[in-house]
Amino acid sequence: MTLTPAIRPYRPRDAEALADICVRTAHNGQDSRQIYPDLQLMPSIFASPYAWLEPEMTFVLDDGEGRAVGYVLGTADTSRFVQDFRTQWLPKVADRFPEPSGPPGTPSEEMIWLLHHPERMILPQLTDYPAHLHIDLLPDWQRRGYGRALMWAFLDALRARGVEAVHLCMVNANVRARAFYDRLGFHEIPVPDPAPVTYLGRSASR
Repeated sequence: MTLTPAIRPYRPRDAEALADICVRTAHNGQDSRQIYPDLQLMPSIFASPYAWLEPEMTFVLDDGEGRAVGYVLGTADTSRFVQDFRTQWLPKVADRFPEPSGPPGTPSEEMIWLLHHPERMILPQLTDYPAHLHIDLLPDWQRRGYGRALMWAFLDALRARGVEAVHLCMVNANVRARAFYDRLGFHEIPVPDPAPVTYLGRSASR
């Protein structure tokens, strides 16, 4: 019998599915496999460390048969997460992705630079938004209300921990994502950044 798709907590056996979701949505919401040939690169920055360091803040959309087809993950405390990323996560992946010796020259090298500089996530403009998140769903599961349900699960977990606000960073080219965040009450946070990104924030209340 096929069960109904539902939001549930992350399980360690979901790790491979999370990585696949990340890869298939990492290029402005689209498949990134032609941009970043090592399929472990993007998950090693934007998905796997969160599930490994803070599994209690990771939730998945289960397709009803046990397979994760979407996720929301993040941290309740960005400053602490950055420290743990530096000391616990980076040593696990640095050999596979050594830091470039010079300025990044390829899209992959640009991402590897981000991997080796987690402190970039700590910005004074984001102090009032101590938590941050990433949310992604496979294309067939988008625009069906599951993204909203994932977001509520994450916000509920933040409130349970006494965290009052959350932020995210999105690529400006992903206009569909921006429309989604706007509908959920996120607002723009003015942050000077040379990259083509926008920072959004909102309270953890529904």
